Amino acid sequence: MQITPAEIAETLAMVTKQHLDIRTITLGLNLRGCVDTDVDRVAAKVYDRMATAAQKLVPVADQLEREFGIPIVNKRISVTPIAEVCAAVQQQDLSPVAVAMDRAAAQVGVDFVGGFTALVQKGASRGDVKLMDSIPDALASTSCVCASVNVGSTRAGINMDAIWRMANIIISVAEKTAQDSCIGAGKLVVFCNAVEDNPFMAGAFHGSGEADEVINVGVSGPGVVRAVLADMPKGADITSVAEAIKATAFKITRAGELMAREAAARLGYQKGILDLSLAPTPAEHDSVAEILEAIGVGVCGGSGTTAALALLNDAVKKGGAMASSSVGGLSGAFIPVSEDAGMIRAAQMGALTLPKLEAMTSVCSVGLDMIAVPGDTSPEALFGIIADEAAIGMINSKTTAVRVIPAIGKKVGDMLDFGGLLGSAPVMEVSPYAGDVLAHRGGHMPAPLNSLKN
Repeated sequence: MQITPAEIAETLAMVTKQHLDIRTITLGLNLRGCVDTDVDRVAAKVYDRMATAAQKLVPVADQLEREFGIPIVNKRISVTPIAEVCAAVQQQDLSPVAVAMDRAAAQVGVDFVGGFTALVQKGASRGDVKLMDSIPDALASTSCVCASVNVGSTRAGINMDAIWRMANIIISVAEKTAQDSCIGAGKLVVFCNAVEDNPFMAGAFHGSGEADEVINVGVSGPGVVRAVLADMPKGADITSVAEAIKATAFKITRAGELMAREAAARLGYQKGILDLSLAPTPAEHDSVAEILEAIGVGVCGGSGTTAALALLNDAVKKGGAMASSSVGGLSGAFIPVSEDAGMIRAAQMGALTLPKLEAMTSVCSVGLDMIAVPGDTSPEALFGIIADEAAIGMINSKTTAVRVIPAIGKKVGDMLDFGGLLGSAPVMEVSPYAGDVLAHRGGHMPAPLNSLKN
């Protein structure tokens, strides 16, 4: 299909004026060959495998960025869930493996590595428990390692014991990294219905059905969508708005599809999925909140926000699916508070609250993301937040997640500053009515009736 001068000019404008970028090229690696009974030997094998397989990732990404003129913001690695890799390890502390992952990431020059992960939706093995208990030390002693735990799924139900464990672990991680804006909690996510090909952090891991090496790409471009909607007349009906988003998502996704094909071919690895999520940044106008406001919501968080987000998420998926036959990951619209300038403003003025964010997660791509809460928030309250979000995911057969940051020593209205893509988070109010009973009941929430699909 011939490319016209108008299309070239349009793409240049997307990059130079509207923040179009490839958010990440993520190399997924199978680490099952690194199994051993000694944690230090596992760590050494993990380092060697990552450093060897990923040695060309950053040079190839840099070359593609120069050739095609589209910024590639992050280069990342995702690995087999470390709880599985360390199933035979005799020691209790698995953090040496995280340290090895961090050293390998520094060696090859990637920004993040994900996969310090356990999948415990139906039950936790001894290896899973070791990994969860190792998360605080692992994240406190590394700079770019990310951790995730899947506590529920539509087919399995919800592991309530695991949620209680993770609520306490989140607090411990925040305390251990309190001197660094509690950043450890920003690298930890608790999932329901986690996907195995997600290229975005902090929840990326390399699933069991994947090849040994896979290239997954995550695109972005909320600024492009916002600019298109800002140019539409206020009288345009909602169908026209949806069509405009679809057309724009198609164009954004085609750029990602090209980069994914080229990266996989040049590295000699299998091309995986293209995640077409709209991932915001703290940059002005590169904001999902501003898209919702351009659709017609007064301020993000006001009445109509959930409806506008549902429209946006659906239109992005429809447009992107036409641009690639390998759409996967999460794909839709992210709503991380600290990473979105419009959401930061809305939270500071009180328009965007935690209950409203929870409602929005029923129609967005993931869940409660990069939200700071008071440092004295109880583990029972965190348990309730995670359980509520997991229930939304389980009942609606969608991925949901919680990445919440207890801001140690801070109260509602204070700010946590992370810098870079992680931005800054206003500390938001948490309901004081969680109670002391539910979190301590334990057990397993049964899978819903809609899980019986065979």
